Amino acid sequence: MTDERRQRGLQKMTEVYGWEFQDGPGEHFAVTADHLFADIWSRPGLSIRDRRLLLLGALTAQGLFDIAEIQIGAALHNEELDEEQLREIALFLCHYAGWPAGTTLDGRIGKVLSQRKKKTQ
Repeated sequence: MTDERRQRGLQKMTEVYGWEFQDGPGEHFAVTADHLFADIWSRPGLSIRDRRLLLLGALTAQGLFDIAEIQIGAALHNEELDEEQLREIALFLCHYAGWPAGTTLDGRIGKVLSQRKKKTQ
């Protein structure tokens, strides 16, 4: 790990999620920052929005809805996707990841939207 690579990873994590990331302990955090974000999320060819769309599909297909909630919140925060687009993604994924998975994703979208609405009131 180089300091430059770690900083690039932390900056990309901040950009992707919309909150500031600080350096963390352990090998898992190191691989996440140095490889996943400094190398993979930073590659040319796909935007963060493109990568987030792919990730939402993969998470839905795997039933990882708690992680999908984080991605939904970040997409809304970064204005990459709006409510209508997120609802359309859920409906689309019903046909490819299965109706229960797409329906669960739609429910999680509703949950995140509700939480965001409560914070602004």
